[in-house]
Amino acid sequence: MNHSAPSLPPIASADHLLLARMVRVDQLVSVRRSVLAAMPINIVLSCTAALVAIKSGRPAMGLSWLMLTLTVSVVRIVTSRRLLERSAATAAQGGDTGLANAHWVEWQLRLTAIAAGVSGCVWALVSFLCDGYTSPQTVFYLTIVCGTCAGAVTYSSAYALAPLSFILPTLLSVMVSLVIAGGFENVSLAAMVLLYFVGLTRGSLVSEKAFRAGSRLKNEATELAARLHQAHQSLQASTQALARRASHDFLTGLLNREGFTQAVAAHLAEHPQQSHCLMLLDLDGFKTVNDVFGHKVGDRVLEDVARWLTNELDGLQAVAGRWGGDEFAILYSPGGLTTPEKLAEALIRSIPFATSHYGGHLGVSIGVLKFQAADALAFTDLISVVDEALYEAKRAGRNRYQVVDEALNLQLATRREVERDLLGAIQSRSIELWYQPILERQNGRVHSLEALIRWTHPRHGRISPEHVVFAAASTGIAENLLRYILDEICRAMAQLDAPGSPLAGVPVAMNVSPREMAQLAVDEIVLGTLAARGIATCRLQIEITEEVALDTQATRGRLSALSAAGVAIAVDDFGVGYSSLASLRSDYVRQVKIDRSFIDGLETSPGNAVLVNSIVQLGNSLDILVVAEGVETRAELEVLTLLDCRLVQGYLFARPAPLPEVMAWAAALPN
Repeated sequence: MNHSAPSLPPIASADHLLLARMVRVDQLVSVRRSVLAAMPINIVLSCTAALVAIKSGRPAMGLSWLMLTLTVSVVRIVTSRRLLERSAATAAQGGDTGLANAHWVEWQLRLTAIAAGVSGCVWALVSFLCDGYTSPQTVFYLTIVCGTCAGAVTYSSAYALAPLSFILPTLLSVMVSLVIAGGFENVSLAAMVLLYFVGLTRGSLVSEKAFRAGSRLKNEATELAARLHQAHQSLQASTQALARRASHDFLTGLLNREGFTQAVAAHLAEHPQQSHCLMLLDLDGFKTVNDVFGHKVGDRVLEDVARWLTNELDGLQAVAGRWGGDEFAILYSPGGLTTPEKLAEALIRSIPFATSHYGGHLGVSIGVLKFQAADALAFTDLISVVDEALYEAKRAGRNRYQVVDEALNLQLATRREVERDLLGAIQSRSIELWYQPILERQNGRVHSLEALIRWTHPRHGRISPEHVVFAAASTGIAENLLRYILDEICRAMAQLDAPGSPLAGVPVAMNVSPREMAQLAVDEIVLGTLAARGIATCRLQIEITEEVALDTQATRGRLSALSAAGVAIAVDDFGVGYSSLASLRSDYVRQVKIDRSFIDGLETSPGNAVLVNSIVQLGNSLDILVVAEGVETRAELEVLTLLDCRLVQGYLFARPAPLPEVMAWAAALPN
């Protein structure tokens, strides 16, 4: 990629018409300035000539000629001054110093030449003051006339037509007068005047040519400098635009993750002695906006949220950014009455009104971290801490805030140690799989087993399966964990099929997290492992929450591939979260597990009974097995019997246990 500055056209490629006009403007301005410079001398010489005429006995003629030449001089001075003042005013306003179009400039130049010609005609009348250059004052008048002509050429070197218009009638009058006077001396002097005229003419033309060449070079340089300046400004603007794009989110206009990180570092460096607050916000219900109204409306909602956030933070000198997706981050220095808690409460109260135009109201969960700049951790650690608080706020019911406290710090420290030790636990096979039976209600036989993760951390004790899966995803070893669990299940199947086993041929179900299904090639891993171990695909069942079962084409493709190969797909926790009837119409779903929240206290909840019955009847009509999990009492089992639910699971029958204990339990079952 070429990062050089924008190329500029060469000087010679500049607009010739524009350069020609600029040269003509320079000529006009120069010749008008020369008029202002020469006219005072011209007036002095005119007065001197008039005095000589008066002294020589021609007072009337001398005074008349003086009035005439003074009138012409004053007119030329006034017109020249006005043009120069107009040019200066235009330049001061940043306008075109060309004053008008090319035709106007040419007319002004010709007008200057005409005025010079008129002045020359007046000076041609000097011959009447000295009897056609025959009086005793001839030398004086001839010297003044020739000097005036030389001065005209000298002062008006920019535009030859102006001095030539002046000297032509003046010197022509001298030559004609001398020739009429006759005599060798006069005729010879007339010839010298002609030669003088030729010399002045040539000098004027050469001077104009030199002036035009210099003016062109100057204007080309000016034009090039202007283009360079324009290119520099354009480059600066492009650089600023690129820098903004690199540090700002294109949709909301807020700082992006990288820009926010840099802005936080700068803010902390500028205020090292102050206390600060870092907030992480996550919109509640935004996924529903995208699912129901579409991504275009979702983008509009994010734009509205960004504007709302900017307005809410006005006056706090806060740094705000879009952290990613529907997450936003804020850093500010608390002061006055705006405490972090009050700001969080204000944000939670006001956000429903920020996005009401799409037909619904969003909530927001907020993690809050208060810290001193001098004691601040690395920014990545700060984000991890406040993210833990955000997670707690969501887990506590959403649309609320959670301030980082000692308990959260301890929880985060625990999570870090779990993440640090998880890979070692996988490699040392310290993570166990326990199994819980799923029974056929009518005959009490074991239909299948569900494999459940159990890990006892050396320091923190029992770690929940959810935290194990989350830690694996956070540390990038989710595939390692998946392969390990699958390997353990394959080992368990070998034990199940041992001679004399009461559970020979029983299928085993494994849970796959939404993130694993979305990001890993689960179908290839599962089918490849089963084929390598020589295990029939019908022996394995994949349980997955419907949160992702129908979410993307990739996950649907993986589930379809597994189902086509013979692996049974079950929808876990049906009835809560993002569950919908669409999952029951999927070609690959063979089983649904009713969430335990609908089973708990089933005998005393008519509403739950109706919901469970509806799910059972739908399953029967669609040839999908329905499992009631979390059965803990005889009363719950009796209701499920009345509702004709075929498969049951729960503590009433058997708790999760290591495989040998489950096999011993199964062996003790009555035939």
